[in-house]
Amino acid sequence: MAMVKTPQPTSRRGFLTRLWIGLGVVAFLQILATTVLSLLSGRKRSQTGQDQIIEVGKLSDFPPGSVTFIALGHLYLCHLDTGGFLAISRKCTHLGCAIPWVTERKQFECPCHASVFDITGKVLKSPAPRALDLYPISFKRNQVTINIGKSIKRSTFKTEQLAHPQELS
Repeated sequence: MAMVKTPQPTSRRGFLTRLWIGLGVVAFLQILATTVLSLLSGRKRSQTGQDQIIEVGKLSDFPPGSVTFIALGHLYLCHLDTGGFLAISRKCTHLGCAIPWVTERKQFECPCHASVFDITGKVLKSPAPRALDLYPISFKRNQVTINIGKSIKRSTFKTEQLAHPQELS
């Protein structure tokens, strides 16, 4: 006749050990998921090299000194106090993380590795190796349009990169 083994009750120490191991696994998975999502958030869009023009609004929608997030293009439209416009990529040039505009400090700050950029996209604090990429801007019938199909890589900011409304195309 086979003996049936009755399960022994788990000791308090065994229960707590299993609980801590389970919590450690959950915490590790959360950290892993956060890291992966953070790295993927700035992933490069497929670029065909073809024009992809988006209309983002009227000139009057963007007052001087403003930085506006354009969700459709994953970019920022910056209207400088000097009157020029820049369409700046949201993707950090270090590892491609999505960077937010911090209004209080008037700068872009990468949450991944602490690179900092000014309103023109110029690097203020590394590890980012170069300025943020730009997109061509044009002004038609008082509307601001951006070509999100062609990004412009640059090493730093130059005043020639500014688009001005009087340069109507």
